Formats: sequence, structure tokens, C-alpha cells
Amino acid sequence: MSGARLGFFTRLLDAGTDGERYRKALAQVRAAERLGFASVWVAQHHFDRDEGGLPSPFPFLAAAAVQTERIALGTGIVTLPIDDPVRVSEDAAVVDALSGGRVQLGIGTGGTPSSFPVFQRSSDERRVIQAEHVSVLRDAFAGRGIRGTDQRLNPPAPHLGGRLWQATFSVEGGRRAGAEGDGLLLSRTQPRPPDHSLADVQVPIIEAYLEALPHGVEPRILASRTAVVVDADRLDETWSGADAGIRRLTRTFLRHDDRGDLRALARLTDTHLGTVDEVVSSLREDATLERATDVAFQVHSVDPAHAVTLRSIELLATKVAPRLGLRTGPEAAAELQRLTVPTA
Repeated sequence: MSGARLGFFTRLLDAGTDGERYRKALAQVRAAERLGFASVWVAQHHFDRDEGGLPSPFPFLAAAAVQTERIALGTGIVTLPIDDPVRVSEDAAVVDALSGGRVQLGIGTGGTPSSFPVFQRSSDERRVIQAEHVSVLRDAFAGRGIRGTDQRLNPPAPHLGGRLWQATFSVEGGRRAGAEGDGLLLSRTQPRPPDHSLADVQVPIIEAYLEALPHGVEPRILASRTAVVVDADRLDETWSGADAGIRRLTRTFLRHDDRGDLRALARLTDTHLGTVDEVVSSLREDATLERATDVAFQVHSVDPAHAVTLRSIELLATKVAPRLGLRTGPEAAAELQRLTVPTA
């Protein structure tokens, strides 16, 4: 494949109380580091516990920072239009200092319009607000006065301006992220017609990003994918448990008929569930991954038991990654700290 760095992504949806969810997710992060994953990414979701378990990513990443040593700690994503960008810059700076410079700050406009009124924001204005808030972030990280004042970010975080990543579903968004020298985040829930693969809609975004990227700036392209790798004796059990989630994903994100054969729906939703051989085979068909610098795997919407997730993390690192040429280990993680662009 591409020699991309191996990452782990979570929406913190394990069964249990909220505290149990967070502790299980931290155990998964520790396992990912032990097995050589280069990065971990956490999603932010407000209000809907079934959509995502983490409304505030930075306290969780702070806990992960003190329980790990090397793995990059990413947000995937902070919904910037409904957050105060000054607080985002401060929170990110504190975790970056605590972790020894391991934060990767993924930002986006968000995809849940019902969350916006609670924060006294309009979803219709999200792109305008996003642009304003990104400007505040860049000033803060560059050490400039914030919002026309002489107040400077404390603690200083001069490298975080070069570790911004923008999430997008559009070619124009890819072009914008490239022109600004940021990383590009591509989602497994990319809207698309049922007869289009993820690669059909995401490769043009990558091409626009690369074309707009300033000369000399190293590309950063992360593709998030669902992959649950299981031993053969747990395969039927895991497929059975995945039924509701895969059908819901088909119905909600693809707006497609969710009836019919479960494995066909898994292919339609790019859900890679199976043994090592099966997952390797299906991932090889995804042309987006050939262009990515980072690939982050999640278990959603399969959402298996915690023990299955831990085993999948192990199999991804030890069996799947070597066969696909995905890179693991301390050097892969350290690259993400070094791949920063100067902040103007």
C-alpha cells in the first residue's frame, strides 16, 4: 500500500457508564501505543450519547497524555464554529505541553445542526464562523495578540499552528486546507451516492489538496476507516452484533435501503469486518488509502465488545499493517511532531 502511518480513531461508544466508556477508551489508547500505532484520534459529539461519547476531547487527551509516551494525540474533530477558539487554543496548548508536543489539532465545521442553537450559533453561518475562529487560532499559536489585544497565548504553543488539520467533504474544502498548509482529514462517513465508492469522492479531494499545497510543505492526509479484525472463532458473533449499527449507517449516512444481506451492506458502507485475510483483501481495494499519509481505523459502526476491540487493535498492528505496508513504531509517531509548517 502507501507506507502510511497507522492510527486509531474512537468515538468512545463502548457499552457501560460514561466513566466505563472513558476508562475502556484509555485502555485502547494504551494498547495502541504499546503495539506501535503512530496516532490516536478522538471525536467530539455534543448531547447525543449514541452518536459519540465525548463532548470535551481535551480532558480525555490530557488523561491519555499522562498514560502514554509517544503516540500522537489528535482531535477528530473539534467543531470549531460552536467552540470559543481562545479556549480551544488554550486547552490544546496545555495538553501539548503536558504530552511533550504530541497534539494534532483536527478542526471542522461539524455535521449536527441541532447542536448549534444551544451554543447560540447558527448552523447556516458555520463556514463564516469557522473562518473567523481559524484566524483566531492561527494568531494565538503564532504568538500574536489575540482578537486585537496585546494578550498572548499561555502556555505558548508555536508548533500547533503547523499541526492543524481540516476535515472536509468537498473538493473546495480540500483545496482550502492545502492552500493553508494544513493537514486533510477524510471521513469514513463521507456522503456519496450508493453507486460511488469512498475513493470515487475522496480522491478528487486529495488531488485538489495536493495541487493547492504550497511548495515545500509536506502533505498530511488522514483517511479514517472502519476495520474490525477478529479471529475466526469470533467472526459469527461479531457479525451478529454489527447488524444494527451497519444498517443504521446505511440508512442515515447513505440514505439507502437498509434491508437485505448484511455483508452486502457492509461493503456498501466500507465496513471492513472479518479475519486478517478478509480485511487485508478488502482494504486493498480502497484507492484512497494509496494516497494517504495516515490511516486511522475505528470500530464504529460495528461497536463490538471491548475485548474484541483490543484484539482488533492487536491484529491491525501485528498482522494487517505489515501486509499493507502501514508503518508503526516510535519513528512513525515522531514524524507527526516534526511535520509542522512555519506559522506566519
